[in-house]
Amino acid sequence: MLKPAARLGQLPPYLFAELDRRREAARARGLDVIDLGIGDPDRPTPPPIVERLRREAADPRHHRYPAYEGSGLFRRTVADYYRRRFGVDLDPDREVLAVIGSKEGISHLIWAWVDPGDAVLVPDPAYPVYRTQTILAGGRPVPMPLLPERGFFPDLAAISRQDREQTRLMFLNYPNNPTAGVATREQLGEAVDFARQQGLLLCHDAAYVEMTYAGTIAPSIFEIPGAKEIAVEFYSLSKPFNMTGWRIGAAVGNAEAVAALGRVKNNTDSGQFTAVQYAAVEALTWPGGPDFIQEMNAVYQRRRDLAATRLAKAGWELRVPEGTFYLWARPPGVSDSGTFAAELLERTGVSVAPGPAYGRQGEGYVRVALCCEETRLAEALDRIASLVGRFSESGGAWRKESSQPGRTTKRTWYDVPGSG
Repeated sequence: MLKPAARLGQLPPYLFAELDRRREAARARGLDVIDLGIGDPDRPTPPPIVERLRREAADPRHHRYPAYEGSGLFRRTVADYYRRRFGVDLDPDREVLAVIGSKEGISHLIWAWVDPGDAVLVPDPAYPVYRTQTILAGGRPVPMPLLPERGFFPDLAAISRQDREQTRLMFLNYPNNPTAGVATREQLGEAVDFARQQGLLLCHDAAYVEMTYAGTIAPSIFEIPGAKEIAVEFYSLSKPFNMTGWRIGAAVGNAEAVAALGRVKNNTDSGQFTAVQYAAVEALTWPGGPDFIQEMNAVYQRRRDLAATRLAKAGWELRVPEGTFYLWARPPGVSDSGTFAAELLERTGVSVAPGPAYGRQGEGYVRVALCCEETRLAEALDRIASLVGRFSESGGAWRKESSQPGRTTKRTWYDVPGSG
């Protein structure tokens, strides 16, 4: 009998693939699905970037294998962008590497840096790839709770001595997915000092660094003195330029870590299509780029304000975020986020991401992605308010089914007008 590797048995279903499956099943049943589950920009990539790709794709020189480390033009452009945007100097030949999106780069960095049995400090809740790729590499994920009372920043002093001694790699991600927390320079400075003292590599996932509101400016980890000695950062074009499907980003920072990642990539992939890299160059040098990012942030801020106001009125607990396009919120009466999300989709056609998919600290929360137009978002909020309001009035709660014999848990389903 054919049998896959045992390590796959340690992995839960990949959250976003599972959400896709559930949404398609709901659509097949005739539901009008409004997707607030996946963080995928709903607006198109700007025309100048698309036009640059069209021109470069027609150039036969780009039809051959790309440079493994990324084209020289792309790496120099990333270095120039960091200098303009963050005031950070990077050596494009040693401290910049093209990646096929942050997800690919982060996954391969773990393989480059973690030996079987090594501990990896992973925020909880967090983007699932940090944990799942650590498991696939034979490492041991050590959760760092992100609590609202600490602004969703980990308490580094609470990490045990044993875990500190066994840790090779620590992940941070600010602005944060899923909590939408934004770290201050002081907090990032604390993390840099911790990494230096413990002799570990700090990986900062900066996929949302351009997505902030109301005067908030998110820093690069390399704005902290000495960070380049112990840190690598992933910059992605996916979110700021609506380029999630293009799969292009950069790993920057510590030359040893960048080189180690490059060695894994050299033996795993053949690099990103050069024409896509040149389109990324267009994005990072486009004179209209900063204005476009501001305009998109204004769109997300309007959606944030609409959703936060409506959900708060419906009894949801949440913090109005200063960054990302997510709301991290507690629906009333929910102790099992998975059941709540499943029933919300089934009864209303609204898809949200259940918090436990991001870690144990996510129980009781759901993540709402603000990636649909305001009219559809308002309709989704109407449906949510109707379902949650009726359920709360009944005195019910979404709870996990009891495993004890003779004990059952009340689960009430309601029809919502317009839900199909």
